Amino acid sequence: MRNVYTVGQINSYIKNMFKQDFLLSSLIVKGEISNCRYHSSGHIYFTLKDASGAISCVMFRSSTVSGLKFRMQEGQRVQVTGSVDVYERDGKYQLYATKIELDGAGALFERFEVLKKELAERGMFAPEYKQPIPKHIKTLGVVTAPTGAAVRDIINISTRRNPYVQIYLYPAIVQGDQAKDSIVHGIQTLSEMNVDVIIVGRGGGSIEDLWAFNEEIVAEAIFNCPIPIISAVGHETDWTIADFVADLRAPTPSAAAELAVYEIDLLLQDIDAYRDILVRRMNDRISRLRDKAAADTRLLQHLSPEARIRDQRMRSAQAADRLERLMTDILKEKRHRLDVDIERLKALSPLDKLQSGFSYVSDMDGKNVRSIKDVAAGDKIEINVADGIIGAEVVNAEPIDYRN
Repeated sequence: MRNVYTVGQINSYIKNMFKQDFLLSSLIVKGEISNCRYHSSGHIYFTLKDASGAISCVMFRSSTVSGLKFRMQEGQRVQVTGSVDVYERDGKYQLYATKIELDGAGALFERFEVLKKELAERGMFAPEYKQPIPKHIKTLGVVTAPTGAAVRDIINISTRRNPYVQIYLYPAIVQGDQAKDSIVHGIQTLSEMNVDVIIVGRGGGSIEDLWAFNEEIVAEAIFNCPIPIISAVGHETDWTIADFVADLRAPTPSAAAELAVYEIDLLLQDIDAYRDILVRRMNDRISRLRDKAAADTRLLQHLSPEARIRDQRMRSAQAADRLERLMTDILKEKRHRLDVDIERLKALSPLDKLQSGFSYVSDMDGKNVRSIKDVAAGDKIEINVADGIIGAEVVNAEPIDYRN
């Protein structure tokens, strides 16, 4: 008959097996932290993983005081010292950590975060210090390795976009202990050559491979450079201190070339468009000036002395016409009145009376004799008749009342 065991017995048996294994009682495991959780009790629960698997881990509060010198974060690569044992209640094994240290790239990541925070506090990432990248450049400086895909991509794309751009390559060391000094010297050299834009970068790699671009002296060289700098370090997901300090960050070296060099075909299109705009605006301006000149000409003609004289002449001619018409009307009226007066005078004329048989008597002084009182007997008188004058002498003068 076979033996039947309880779950607890099996878990206890497995736990004893783990305890008897010398390797599992004290070992160092490296991996990447995930699912990290700080419990209110002070214990830390997390998972340690790599490309092939994962293991649950716990670090009790008693071990954190001496065994942990940093705050754990997702993605950190660490080396965990401890033992593997079984938690009987759940029948699960886990790594009980007594000491945790940053491992290789993890340590570099920690240095990266510390330097990033320090430089940010110094204002080296501030947007107000970023220099604008010129739209149209004549010279391009490149600080990168003289061989490899990065430099080939930059040269190929730059010359394809604009074959007239002159490229100056500083063959820098981009990996290893000498890389930081080489990169700094390259930036300073191209800056003294007064190129229009500088691309600083390299192809992709691990954080260790890209570490030269996380060095403080490289960041300071980029920040202090008077020439606009485009960083192009690694792949799109790679970020370095140089990316934060540079005036512009490109996700790849190829993208940096596209950002630095304006495509000549687009430039020619822009020139054609600007020329069309300029011609149109010039034509509009000329048209407006012509209209203004015509208006000014009309105004000048209206205000010129010749125009005024001509206007005055017209007014004078019109006034003369009106005056002539008035004079004609007045003369006509005067002639009419004269004719009337003539007719009236004719009715009163002595000559007409003489023609009718009347005579006109005057003394020798030519004074009209109107009464017998004007003469005396013996006075000489003249009698005017229709065909002459008759001399006579007054014989007598007798009064007669013709009304009776």
